[in-house]
This record gives sequence, structure tokens and C-alpha cells, in this order.
Amino acid sequence: GDDLRWLDRRSLLRHDRLVVRQFETETDRALCLLVDASASMGFRSKGAPGAKIAFAAAIAAALTRVALASGDPVSLTFLGGGARTSHVPRSAGRDQFERIVAVLEAVEPGGDARVDHVVLDRALQALARATRRGAIVVFLSDLVDLPDDAAERVAAIAATGRVVSIVQTLDPAEVTFPFAGTVRLRALEGGAVVETDAEATRDRYLAALASLTSTWESAVVRRGGRFSRATTTDDLVSV
Repeated sequence: GDDLRWLDRRSLLRHDRLVVRQFETETDRALCLLVDASASMGFRSKGAPGAKIAFAAAIAAALTRVALASGDPVSLTFLGGGARTSHVPRSAGRDQFERIVAVLEAVEPGGDARVDHVVLDRALQALARATRRGAIVVFLSDLVDLPDDAAERVAAIAATGRVVSIVQTLDPAEVTFPFAGTVRLRALEGGAVVETDAEATRDRYLAALASLTSTWESAVVRRGGRFSRATTTDDLVSV
């Protein structure tokens, strides 16, 4: 069943038996973190322990600790973010953990990726420079208000030999829509304001969220990646 192209003809003539040449391809075990720092990640409902960006940062820090303990290099890239947001190039060692944690603590949500497509372009370009074949890419995002083609573009990273894992990070209120009566909702990205009846809107909202989640999950799983969902009230160990 071996490909005849890889038969070693010299060995066949010398030893009178078939020998198949084998090759080893070097792979990169780096962990490449892509954290959504757009404005919607700053949302925190009443009673929630923290904003989505803080929870995503905690997951990123935990993954960094595990990777560095195994000797694997780690890089950090943001999608959007305020003026103080900075990327951390790939590196290993004890100091890298301190650098990444410091940047995660300082990040401020900002930017509208749906309106300004350059935000996504810039993040994917930085990610491409930081990764090679075999790298593990973890994207932490609420997946809200991103360009329509964002799911396919992020998932396509796996086609270049990377392993892609998406962690959808949501606030508990976004998962259950627990509001009642007339509510006034304001988008953190785009500035749209909607006044509606919560009971009449809940089913349509949850259906739209399920459709969004399904689109992203299908895109990444189809390419051999992994998709999971977390809320800011979850135990980090279970995530």
C-alpha cells in the first residue's frame, strides 16, 4: 500500500529487498493566543463576577502557564482593543509568562470589528506571522459583531497545518436573556439602541445566538478544530 515513489531503488539493488524511504516533518508546538478585545467583550451584566474580557484573559493566562511549563513558546495577539493594547511576540521561559500577564491585565476593550474590517485583517496577519505548521491557535471571543466571513477566515487557519480551538466566551445574561417587561438595549459596538418587550424577543434572540454559535462550530470542526462555550461564571478548571 506504500506509494511507489518512495521506494529506495538503490537499497533494492544492494540488498535485494524493498525499502521505503520515510520522512520526518518538523512541526511547531507553539501556543498562539488570539484574544478578542473589541468593545463587546467589555460587557458585564449585573451580578456577573467580571467582564468577558477579564474571563478570557484568565483562560489565556492559564493556558500560557501550562504551555510554558511544557517548554513550548507562547505568543499573544489581540483582535481590536484600546490604545494601550499591545501584542506579545512568541517566546518561552519564565519571563514570557510575566509579560503576557502584564499585557492581559492592561488590555482595554475597544473597536468595532464589524464596521472596521481592518481590525480582523490586522489580527489575522499578526497571527500568521506568529505561527507555523503544527502550532496551536486558541481564539477567545464572544463571536458577536464580527464580519460575516469571520468564522470561515479564522477556521481556515487550520488548513495551513495549524490546530484551531475556539472558546466562545459569553456573559450569563447573553446565554439566558433573563430580562422581563420592556427593556432598552444598547449595542457596545455600532451604538444601536433597541427598545422591545423581553418576553416577545427572547425566543428570536436565543435562536439568533444558536445560529451564530452553530456557524462558528461548524466552520472550525469541519477543519478538524475544536469548539467550546464558556460563561464568565464557569469554573476555569472545567473550561
